[in-house]
Amino acid sequence: MNLIERDLASVWHPFTPQKNMAAPLAITKAKGSFLFDENNNSYIDAISSWWVNIHGHAHEYIATKIYEQALTLEHIIFAGFTHEPAVRLAERLLKILPAGFSRIFYSDDGSTSTEVAIKMAIQYWWNQSMVNSEQLGVSSEKLPVRRNKILAFTNAYHGDTFGAMSVSDRSVFTLAFHDVLMEVVLIDTPDESNINFIKEKITAHADSIAAFIYEPLVQGAGGMKMYSVALMDELLHFIKQKNILCIADEVMTGFGRTGKLFASEHLQTKPDIICMSKGLTGGTMALGATACTDKIYQVFVQDDARKTFFHGHSFTANPLACAAANASLDLFEENNTMKTVEHITQRNIAFAQQLKQLKGIKNVRVLGTILAFEVTKGEDAYLNNVSQTIIKKAMEKGVYIRPLGNTVYIMPPYCITDEELGRVYRVLLEVL
Repeated sequence: MNLIERDLASVWHPFTPQKNMAAPLAITKAKGSFLFDENNNSYIDAISSWWVNIHGHAHEYIATKIYEQALTLEHIIFAGFTHEPAVRLAERLLKILPAGFSRIFYSDDGSTSTEVAIKMAIQYWWNQSMVNSEQLGVSSEKLPVRRNKILAFTNAYHGDTFGAMSVSDRSVFTLAFHDVLMEVVLIDTPDESNINFIKEKITAHADSIAAFIYEPLVQGAGGMKMYSVALMDELLHFIKQKNILCIADEVMTGFGRTGKLFASEHLQTKPDIICMSKGLTGGTMALGATACTDKIYQVFVQDDARKTFFHGHSFTANPLACAAANASLDLFEENNTMKTVEHITQRNIAFAQQLKQLKGIKNVRVLGTILAFEVTKGEDAYLNNVSQTIIKKAMEKGVYIRPLGNTVYIMPPYCITDEELGRVYRVLLEVL
């Protein structure tokens, strides 16, 4: 049996209908912007392998740092122990994050980084309700935990674990689990027509809301939907006035994707918690990180052991992953990566003008290295099978893109050359 036959006999792939599933492509190696299959055909990875690979595949510097770390310490339990890669990474992240963060909590990936944030926010209020119950001389069980709901956007996607699903849109991703997800207050992303209604809805639920979680300025898996900086700032300011914690899910938008190191830098109002993963390690290792402000952290610094944040993962702060993340940050500093991000952004803006002249597409938009639009064939939906046609035709021309239904987008690695990016643009035009 060859590799594909062995795969089909033993592996269950994500986000893939299993009946009549097309055989997966066997990738044997990758370098820079390119993927290579078992027949040595090459494909430009125009979506950075699910938005994670920012410096390019098989980057020698990152690989060397992982190798060096593996020879020293590959893993250690992070409860009661620490190590240099994790401490150094935390120090560096706190320096580059939008101002006001004081602690980094490590986890495994994007979903778990949002799980940590949700639990952290809910327990922030629970810990304080315990204090109030002691002051009143009654048991905490007799006091209602008032702030235990999460406010979130419709069309959002925050991951596939249960908390992350709960705060995501009720969609095809969550359909089988709607009756077991926790209660969430959902609002639309703000525009001129709905901002006042959104504020009214928040006011009606404000006393029960622990936190607001949002993907700053662009909703990824929900279709690369982008929304107003000014109105989002207005909304965040209003939410903060209601004493609601703000959680920025920067799993996709972090590390340069939107033209700034973090999408929250586009906004005046900063979050209380930030979730990170994907580009955190340059796309080489699984790692999640959740940053919080000192206001939140201090609520967990208590004599009462019940107020401990009882959360962790076997691979929390894995030294290999932390070494990869430190190497990725080295590259940002040494290679002036944000200048490259700006160059890709400008090229995307110019190409968007070409796309706007074509028939059969709509809503062409750019935010940093992300370019997206909709193909008008069929309904606007994740299950629109026009995506399979586009994938096939683009792959035949040596470019890998993976539309979200009829939403076509590119999100290339920062190492992509002008020639390679031009090829991606040409192939998109040819396929369209």
